[in-house]
Amino acid sequence: MSDPTTRRLAAQVAAHESWASTSDRAARTAKARAALQARFENEVDPHRLLDAEERARRVEHARSAYYARLALKRHQAVRNITRATEALNAADTEIQETA
Repeated sequence: MSDPTTRRLAAQVAAHESWASTSDRAARTAKARAALQARFENEVDPHRLLDAEERARRVEHARSAYYARLALKRHQAVRNITRATEALNAADTEIQETA
């Protein structure tokens, strides 16, 4: 089971089976959500000098920036894949035309 596609599919099966047997999704993900919240709080106010309202406002912006950055990276990756695919198709066409 060393090929990446097989590993990915097996992991998907395991994940779906695990979620199918989970009765309380919120409880299962609570620690991860709390850790992400703490990460953003530590990022914007590591010494806890801000009042709770200002910290919450900044945390929300930090969270938005985090997800916007992920979206940007995804967009760039898709664009690069598209360009590479177009270059590959152009090369294939050139090869077929010269054959």
